[in-house]
Amino acid sequence: MLKIALSGCNGRMGRVIADICAGKENMKVVAGFDVNTVKLGDFPVYADPFEFSGAADVVIDFSNVSSTTQLLHYCIKTRTPVVICTTGHSPEQLEEIRAASEKIPVFRSGNMSVGINLIMDLLKKCAAVLGDGYDVEITEKHHNQKLDAPSGTALMLADAVSEALPYDADYVYDRHERREKRPAHEIGIHTVRGGTIVGEHTVLFAGRDELIEIKHTALSREVFAAGAVDAAAYLAAQTQPGLYNMGHVIASK
Repeated sequence: MLKIALSGCNGRMGRVIADICAGKENMKVVAGFDVNTVKLGDFPVYADPFEFSGAADVVIDFSNVSSTTQLLHYCIKTRTPVVICTTGHSPEQLEEIRAASEKIPVFRSGNMSVGINLIMDLLKKCAAVLGDGYDVEITEKHHNQKLDAPSGTALMLADAVSEALPYDADYVYDRHERREKRPAHEIGIHTVRGGTIVGEHTVLFAGRDELIEIKHTALSREVFAAGAVDAAAYLAAQTQPGLYNMGHVIASK
């Protein structure tokens, strides 16, 4: 039985993950961490992870970046692997995550969807083949309650493209003050916020008389929750500290 501690358990994603785990015979949420300590499931909820005196095999974090530092301290002290699904971390927090991965298994991904992570490999191939003959633009759409912009997924996709391009790309987020032609070596990243959009990402390769679009649309939050649960099962089986991602999970399948 895989014992899971769920950080951000009372948020939208936390509730979906709890429902998925409740439907599985081989895993159980044993504790929740949340600033809102209302008990919505059959497990106790704590405002501070250190209030939990039990044991968990792995922590899934779908909370807020403000909780990351404390959660990492807890996981390091208790030697508990952690799946970090929260996005929008500062450079300092990313360094904290990297440092924690030297002591415990840490899983981090800007998007928990298997489909998005498969697309990343396709984007790398496109960028390598198309080279500098195509302009690259990324558009991401999310609901009007999302806090960070651009999304962590959009940046993850931009990094995948940039890695394979034959030049060092500049990420451009805003052009309204620029009065010039588009420079060749940039990746435009655009944000849309509205309604209840779960998540939509489109990468456009625009060449001479040809457009190539690669698009991913999430129709429900369950696709991300299912990926997080898969990641937790994978990470709990790792015996060595390290920084893991969805690529490792896909390869294990």
